[in-house]
Amino acid sequence: MTGQNIYILGGHQTDFSRNWAREDKGIYDLFESCLQQSLIDSKIPPKDVDVAHVGNFVSDLFTGQAQLNGFFAHAVPEFADIPTSRHEAACASGSIALLSAMRDLEAGHYQVACVMGIELMRNVNSATGAEYLGAAAWVGKETEGCNYVWPKMFADLLEHYQHKYGIDTRHLSRIAELNFANAKRNPNSQTRNWQFYEQSFMDDNEFNPIVEGRLRKQDCGQITDGAAVVFLASQSYATEYARKHNIPLSSIPRIKGWGHRSAPLLMNRKLELSEQDGLIFPHVKRTFNDALMRANLENVHSLDLLEVHDCFSMTEYMLIDHLGLTAPGESWKAIENDIIAFDGDLPINPSGGLIGLGHPVGATGVRMMLDAYKQTTAQCADYQIENANNVGIFNLGGSATTCASFIVGTD
Repeated sequence: MTGQNIYILGGHQTDFSRNWAREDKGIYDLFESCLQQSLIDSKIPPKDVDVAHVGNFVSDLFTGQAQLNGFFAHAVPEFADIPTSRHEAACASGSIALLSAMRDLEAGHYQVACVMGIELMRNVNSATGAEYLGAAAWVGKETEGCNYVWPKMFADLLEHYQHKYGIDTRHLSRIAELNFANAKRNPNSQTRNWQFYEQSFMDDNEFNPIVEGRLRKQDCGQITDGAAVVFLASQSYATEYARKHNIPLSSIPRIKGWGHRSAPLLMNRKLELSEQDGLIFPHVKRTFNDALMRANLENVHSLDLLEVHDCFSMTEYMLIDHLGLTAPGESWKAIENDIIAFDGDLPINPSGGLIGLGHPVGATGVRMMLDAYKQTTAQCADYQIENANNVGIFNLGGSATTCASFIVGTD
């Protein structure tokens, strides 16, 4: 169990297709817009918010701006005297902000926490962006000898799968195809209006060129501007919120379970530690099992859908077997049998995921939490999964250095 029940009272996500720099807007504009709209959407009076957290990876480099938590008081005057903080853990920054807010509430210090995830990334060219994102690897040890650090790292993971189990890259293309198709349903997705052809998901160097190793263009998550906010609340506040809005407390989603583990920064060191294990990243499995155990759920098949970290198609392929959908090395079975498809037995990323919806790095963990809230309250419109009572989330930073998992559901 999580200790004390932590409820989710809603929030807001920006349109991930927007390029804020092209609109002559900066990271504060993104921050302010999302925060103000989140208060409207959730119907939470600003005076009720006791503490605020922001997850952000690398604003210092992309925008030159640090200490983003200082923006809360500018965007909402009522926040001028509350405690705030910023959290960084690469692509898991938003999840670390969520976990920190949970600890605040569980300790009884506060009743309502605002959690934002944010990143502005489209204001620089691709080479500069790749250099900045490389800060999540071990600089000087893992960032040399390639054009794009993260495609190279996950292309190396592909080759490790090839050596250990064998892998067919057609299954990676299918993961990408599914996520882009799901994104068409999502009005906030970056790629909802993109056009694809049959060759876009084939080994075609014109329509789907190689990026690094055997990973191709459609295998890669997006460079995205975006922010997401959720409000977490104690049971006492959620009870009063339910009474005020004339809804049963049981209809408000809560965080039923969570997991958080870390591993060495170097990919090679992780691989060395797992040489004798059936899984490549056993700490990933343990993180997810922690969340299931705390939620009193038997296994992944007790869930209705998953929102997972598909920074690359290879990342999702790894998570399919590590989360227990298949035996190690057999992720392809869940793909070929359409288990993970939108209408499958256990859909993955109905939102479109990082490949289709977009990946504003610091925002991703919070966006996943918001989508879990929306799925369990039937607010996802065209990408709604029927009878979504329990949603699993898995968010990772770097080469699975920081791992965080949540189970969100209603009673």
